[in-house]
Amino acid sequence: MIVDAGVTRLTPSEARARFRGGLRTPTAGWCSGWTQANLIAVPREQAYDVLLFAQRNPVPCPVLDVTEPGEVSCEIFDGDLRTDLPAYRIYRDGELVEETTDVTTAWRDDLVAFLIGCSFTFEAALLDAGVPVRHLEAGSNVPMYRTDRSCRDAGSIGGPLVVSMRPVPAALVATAVRVTSRYPAVHGAPVHVGDPSALGIADLSAPDFGDPVEIQAGEVPVFWGCGVTPQAAVIASRPPFAIAHAPGCMAITDARDSQFVIP
Repeated sequence: MIVDAGVTRLTPSEARARFRGGLRTPTAGWCSGWTQANLIAVPREQAYDVLLFAQRNPVPCPVLDVTEPGEVSCEIFDGDLRTDLPAYRIYRDGELVEETTDVTTAWRDDLVAFLIGCSFTFEAALLDAGVPVRHLEAGSNVPMYRTDRSCRDAGSIGGPLVVSMRPVPAALVATAVRVTSRYPAVHGAPVHVGDPSALGIADLSAPDFGDPVEIQAGEVPVFWGCGVTPQAAVIASRPPFAIAHAPGCMAITDARDSQFVIP
């Protein structure tokens, strides 16, 4: 595995200090045992619609925590949501206008921030079960794809399902399903196994977000719901303003992965 063993042993506060200092990197493999989360922050006027969108689409959008308007920390994130992620995306009217490592000057007093579960949470469990995780082996970002499946709309917010993909040896697909189904709060079991065209994905070598990974002989592409789905909804629905994490550059929280596994 190419992920530096040193970063796996960091605490969330240590990792956040590095990101606050300007380090930009995908966070897969960081802070072993600590839960990572997607970020989407919208003005209070759109917050109820985002919350309802997440409630209606819990597989790609499992909510772990929500801030009060203007707050920059929450119960599971004892840091600063404006500075303590490796990279952010700023959207205006659904258009990506900036990618940056600090959104302090862009943050607004009316923003409500949502932390959404991330599939990085169950990757250690996959490895423990003998299931390879290719983007960790490659030291790259997980590949993520827009699908042709529509999420259930909520008020002004709607858009396509986004999925992450991990190649799994055919003999271990059932193991991967069993392991990840124990983590429903962080996407849970796969939404699809096999032919990507069934999701409207034409080319696995060209992900919409993240990096492509090699699919080796005897492996099957396996797809999980992805917390970038709210960003795809922002692009499709065009709210006036939103801030999100750069895909793969997650919020490392003070919650433990063990809090989100069912026996």
